[in-house]
Amino acid sequence: MRIALGLIIFSSVIWACKDTEFFVPKPRMYPKVDYPTKAYQDFSISGCPLTFNIPTYFGYSKDTFAMDKSINKCWFDLECLPLNAYLHLSYLPVENRKHFDQLVGDAFELADKHNIKANYRDERKINYPEKRVHGLLFEIDGPVATPLQFFVTDTSSHFFRGSLYFKSRVDRDSLAPVYNYLKEDVLHLIDNFSWQ
Repeated sequence: MRIALGLIIFSSVIWACKDTEFFVPKPRMYPKVDYPTKAYQDFSISGCPLTFNIPTYFGYSKDTFAMDKSINKCWFDLECLPLNAYLHLSYLPVENRKHFDQLVGDAFELADKHNIKANYRDERKINYPEKRVHGLLFEIDGPVATPLQFFVTDTSSHFFRGSLYFKSRVDRDSLAPVYNYLKEDVLHLIDNFSWQ
């Protein structure tokens, strides 16, 4: 009797748990991003010997933390408020060959600081000899603060460096479309860069 009762209860539980639909969790959703329309304008700052194109949706703000106030006007941020990101940009005049080597070394050191968290780093050469614009673009993949860095120089008088930052702590995968969108803008900036 006990065995029969046990089989009936066991069968009832199995039959009650039988369901034709299985629960499937919803896929992760990423926030909708409204991308601004691509349009570019010339950009220069009085007293800084450089000019380039920036997107119309970038705003200029002066870097107030530059240590040497005499070059402070050539240290600035280009903010992209619609995409919650900014480009930190800085210009330094090259004093001599030793100073140039130090500036290039500093650019590599700043990129190297991300190696601890980076999955990989890609370096692309920037070379426009007709405009005397040479340098490197560092693309750093992984949970790093600045996934895109670059420097350009004429190798004798000018040195200009930039870093892309996001004002959020979102996974790189979810930022990938925004990153790719802004990377196009940085590449456009570099392609249209010239010394004055």
